Amino acid sequence: MNIKKPLNIKSIREFHQLRGLPSPEHPLISVIDYAVVQASDKDESGGLLFDFYLISVKKGLIGKLKYGQQTYDHDEGVMSFMAPHQLLKIEKDNSPTNKRSGWMLLIHPDFIWNTSLAKTIKQYEFFGYAITEALFLSEKEEKVLDGIVNNIRQEYQNNIDKFSQNIIISQIETLLNYAERFYQRQFITRKKSSHQILEQLETLLGEYMSSTDLINNGLPTVQYVSERLNISTGYLGSLLKSLTGMNTQQHIHEKLIEKAKEKLSSTHLSISEIAFELGFEHSQSFSRFFKKKTQISPLEFRHSFN
Repeated sequence: MNIKKPLNIKSIREFHQLRGLPSPEHPLISVIDYAVVQASDKDESGGLLFDFYLISVKKGLIGKLKYGQQTYDHDEGVMSFMAPHQLLKIEKDNSPTNKRSGWMLLIHPDFIWNTSLAKTIKQYEFFGYAITEALFLSEKEEKVLDGIVNNIRQEYQNNIDKFSQNIIISQIETLLNYAERFYQRQFITRKKSSHQILEQLETLLGEYMSSTDLINNGLPTVQYVSERLNISTGYLGSLLKSLTGMNTQQHIHEKLIEKAKEKLSSTHLSISEIAFELGFEHSQSFSRFFKKKTQISPLEFRHSFN
């Protein structure tokens, strides 16, 4: 079997060439009109790897975009984020350019090197979200972001001076902060989708805790849970934090404590037997874990029911 290797796009200039665009006006940052972006036969390769950040808002694509486990039309603007060295696989886009709109912002890491943004950009979790977990924008939100991106484009198109980089960095930070706000709004407004994921998580953990998986494999990992729910670990953690105040690991631990309390209060199993059934190799480890989470020991909890 011939496995195609990803195509590594190392510079913004290379990206412009791939998309049939004129050379970039600045070697390290570029704003591109999505309507003029051309498809490439290299899109059908093993995917694309970029050595730069790529932030985009796209509208007017033909077909649908799968978002987590839900499918949506492209009536709204769709915003996505990619960090350097993340793999992007593209399905052929046959949408006519006169129907498409939006922009793509390309930022090479060298542009933000030794700035405040170089340290903080990794804190924006949405750079770790899968491409199918995009941000859906309202018309009002689009206009806010469009204004910021236009400011960035105008700044690097003007004569570059000693203030230019700081002004552009500030605009990028503002863009990312708005995106973070809009993601939080999305968690709230797309309640049906969000709550379905929460319900599926509860079912998944409940079934896992009631099976022999705990004994055989131990606690489920965050990666395992995310893969079963078909969403990225970062997105799941952010969604749960927004809805419940707890991250994925905390949800797993809460479910385990719930199961432990059930066994302690309704069975005559020994602490060692319960520890074994919950996937702990040693009863002492289970007792420490239980006390850390509940402030009392398993025996104290059991005695409270007598």
